[in-house]
Amino acid sequence: MDRAICCGQDPDAWVEAIKTDWRTASLREVERAILAYAMKLTASPGAMIEDDVLALRRVGLDDTAIHDVAQVTALFNYYNRLADGLGIAIDEPTHPRG
Repeated sequence: MDRAICCGQDPDAWVEAIKTDWRTASLREVERAILAYAMKLTASPGAMIEDDVLALRRVGLDDTAIHDVAQVTALFNYYNRLADGLGIAIDEPTHPRG
């Protein structure tokens, strides 16, 4: 992993910090904006407003990048809901929940 991406930290520690609480992890402004958007789209899709998209533009994302963020977020949510709805178990040691 590119050390610049993980803010000069050990990549494993950086990933763990994000998993623990992305709001306190060492992230760039654009990464924070993307995660805030993804979290809101996941938790309360009906509450999304134009300013949510504008926040991504303010950190430098163009329409294609914003579309990609929305698509990836929506697809992850879709697949997780599909797996949950069908009772598909995940490999806990590899993919722990929570």
